[in-house]
Amino acid sequence: MPIEVAPPKYVVIVNAVQQRIEDGTYPPGSMLPSETELIREFGASRPVVVRALDLLRQDGWIESRQGKGRFVIGRPVRADQRRERRYAVLEDEERAGSTLLVAGELPAPPRAAVALGIEPGTSVVARRRLITMDGLGPVELGTAFLPVDLADGTRVGDAGVLAEGLLRHVASRKRVRFDHVSERISARLPDVDEARLLEIGEKDAVLTVLLSVCDRSGKPLLAVDLLLPAPRHDLEDVYPLD
Repeated sequence: MPIEVAPPKYVVIVNAVQQRIEDGTYPPGSMLPSETELIREFGASRPVVVRALDLLRQDGWIESRQGKGRFVIGRPVRADQRRERRYAVLEDEERAGSTLLVAGELPAPPRAAVALGIEPGTSVVARRRLITMDGLGPVELGTAFLPVDLADGTRVGDAGVLAEGLLRHVASRKRVRFDHVSERISARLPDVDEARLLEIGEKDAVLTVLLSVCDRSGKPLLAVDLLLPAPRHDLEDVYPLD
């Protein structure tokens, strides 16, 4: 049986409140339902509800007024602008500097299966690309994995060029909306084939990045397994401390 991956309850609450703010159910200036009302509606514990509300406050969707409650601010400008990291394999059009290595149906390897919430060995459609930059050499080796039903009707499994990039191609062909990405980063040594493709030594570390690209409900729609040669990458992030 496929593994069912449900988003954490606090994510469900955050997504629901954001959606209600965006569709006008909770207009700017209005008071949010109380913690008790949200606990009852979502069947969650008080700490889970408090965590969700705190995340909404930190991201600028709502504000807390001492002794009065929590009030809607509206959709923050930075919600559209905030990006963590950008990966060419996922977003860039396939032009010069992009070499397609694999395209077609294959059994899902364990890492991709975890990211998609399916059993290892389940048939998926994969697209593997090597990204090279002038003056640097290879900077990304990445494979995208799509469930067969999502890939059906797209060109992800074909050898042709995707001029608009992977995400846009799938979104436009299948009319799906990608909402957020879950990212897991680790490090290891490359195998012989990876070292050859990335033009590094077998004792040079690589960063491994596993992406789950999800819809608004938190359901994984697409997975990407990336290898980044560590000497050619600096990962930088900015986040609030409050």
